[in-house]
Amino acid sequence: MSLNSVNIMGNLTRDPEIKYIPSGKAVCSLSIASNHVYTKNNEKVTEVSYFDVEVWGLAAENCSKYLTKGNGIIVEGRLRQDRWEKDGKAQSRVRISANAVHFLPKKSNNAADPNAAASSGDRMAETPSAAAAPEDIAWEE
Repeated sequence: MSLNSVNIMGNLTRDPEIKYIPSGKAVCSLSIASNHVYTKNNEKVTEVSYFDVEVWGLAAENCSKYLTKGNGIIVEGRLRQDRWEKDGKAQSRVRISANAVHFLPKKSNNAADPNAAASSGDRMAETPSAAAAPEDIAWEE
């Protein structure tokens, strides 16, 4: 038996990059930064980790269409390790292969407006809807 599951929340460090494989299926590459804040010697310390994410199919197209650098997302997926040889040396990298990407509400410029947060969508929809804003939709393949 084995378990390979990842849930991570972070902000995009660059705009999404979409490509299409020969079969026509879309694959989108994302890079996210996730912060871990802790206290050490009575001082607040922020540790930033960076993760590469790949998203496939319709979810990839939606990420490319609706996301830009700085947007917050939650990724549900699994870890995938790529291995290859370069100049006679074994190389590898681990990235997240997304099963679902949830778009987080965009930050409001007017924090004093109590309607701003409500209109940006404080929840994530479970299924896509034509009437829903892109950041309210949980895209699954």
